[in-house]
Amino acid sequence: MTTANTVDTVKSLIRDIQDFPKKGILFKDITTALRDKDGYKAIIDFMKEKFADKKIDYIAGMESRGFIFGATLAYELGCGFVPLRKPGKLPAEVISESYDLEYGKNTLEIHKDAIEEGKRVLIVDDLLATGGTALAACNLVKKIGANVVGMAFVIELADLNGREKLPKDVEVVSMLVY
Repeated sequence: MTTANTVDTVKSLIRDIQDFPKKGILFKDITTALRDKDGYKAIIDFMKEKFADKKIDYIAGMESRGFIFGATLAYELGCGFVPLRKPGKLPAEVISESYDLEYGKNTLEIHKDAIEEGKRVLIVDDLLATGGTALAACNLVKKIGANVVGMAFVIELADLNGREKLPKDVEVVSMLVY
């Protein structure tokens, strides 16, 4: 069971980088938590605990930090992993979804045949900010006929209201909320 002490420990491992990737942004850097074996394990254990009983078929991880957490979590839950990539990175036929970021625009793609219709999918990423990337991921999974049963994030920036953009019928879990 995840304790408040574990959450506080992981929170202490996240460093703030001012004015990255542009002036006015306070970036929450997770690389310091990743390099700490206990911090990284605590993050994966937190997500595993939250979704262990949800019968997940696939985890869809968003490029690029969603790969780090999503692939490890897929291994822990005994399910498949599907990468959601930026344009031009996937070799087979894709479906695309464009979205707004807090500092620009981007697009996510998924292989058209990545997930079978009706399968249960957990979307994983490091950060929930404005919700644009997470909503695009959710839309991609739904476009190919799968069911999004949850979304897991390491960090949520509550002041940016990203959670409000996400479907109300999908469980959203964040380990750290700022």
